[in-house]
Amino acid sequence: MASEFTYVLPVEETGWRVDGETSTAFRWDYDEARASLLGLYDKGKRQQWNAAERIDWSQDLDPENPVEIDDRVISIFGSDIWNRMTVKEHANLRRHSQAWQFSQFLHGEQGALVCSAKIVQQAPDLDAKFFAATQVMDEARHVEAFSRLLREKFELAYPITPPLKSLLDAVVRDPRWDMTYLGMQVLIEGLALAAFQLFRDDAKNPLAKSVNSFVMQDEARHVAFGRLALRDYYPQLSVAERREREEFVIESCHHLRDRFLADELWEAVGLPKAECLAIARDSERLRNFRVRLFSRIVPMIRDIGLMGPKVERAFADMGVLAFASIDLGALLERDAAVAAGFDASQSR
Repeated sequence: MASEFTYVLPVEETGWRVDGETSTAFRWDYDEARASLLGLYDKGKRQQWNAAERIDWSQDLDPENPVEIDDRVISIFGSDIWNRMTVKEHANLRRHSQAWQFSQFLHGEQGALVCSAKIVQQAPDLDAKFFAATQVMDEARHVEAFSRLLREKFELAYPITPPLKSLLDAVVRDPRWDMTYLGMQVLIEGLALAAFQLFRDDAKNPLAKSVNSFVMQDEARHVAFGRLALRDYYPQLSVAERREREEFVIESCHHLRDRFLADELWEAVGLPKAECLAIARDSERLRNFRVRLFSRIVPMIRDIGLMGPKVERAFADMGVLAFASIDLGALLERDAAVAAGFDASQSR
């Protein structure tokens, strides 16, 4: 089924082109390389997989609750609007809200595909170009998997949210290589990992769980790449350069937090948009969910050395500063282990 027939908006209304300047860095010294990045590159080569074969696409989704997740993740759950809805309307909202979420995963992965190709072009070091080349293939595979899940199983998709679009626009447009890393590898990928984790750990549908698990295995490498590259580079920045990047982190985190209000969803399912958005903004469940989403970003910002006083205050105001003490390396190792567990269960 073509995507035009599954989008809640016509595809031609959602198109978008970003014009900007991007420098190209050639490196003629082929001997110098960091062992840590070459190790990630080697792992990236060994962990390539085929989305058409590794995922069991014969599995179906429940049309009334596709990924089989608790209704309490829906921001208007328990409200007067929710309580007035029929069983059929609840089922329709579940399908649409989950399709909306997986659509944002899909669009974010296309953004990562573009940005990783940009990193190959921009990166000043050859070892970074090597790894980014494996990431290009990873991201293409992720776009393929999420697109197939939405097209064949949900038969429904949503356009990119304005907050995510705005952040991607800034990342793609900026000509500096480290801003591509910071925007994509740290912020967008970090938030995506936390969102993927929710659907991997809380959803009960094995198809949806496996897609998220396998994608997370790749994303763990990508986040480790950004962490290594920026941790080496950011101590070299001037005070003004550092301040600019800290401001970018704060602004971007607000954009990412706001993307989960799902403005596009409510009218599509016939609900009053303004009332639903008001409920969502006041929802303790959504607030807790949005806080959880920063469990990967905050320790990353700490690790790369951008946790200045202003960033720390911003994270404290957002209620996410406690995540700074998380062992990010342990989380990334668990992501790889969970994916391996899915492989073992499917081979039995």
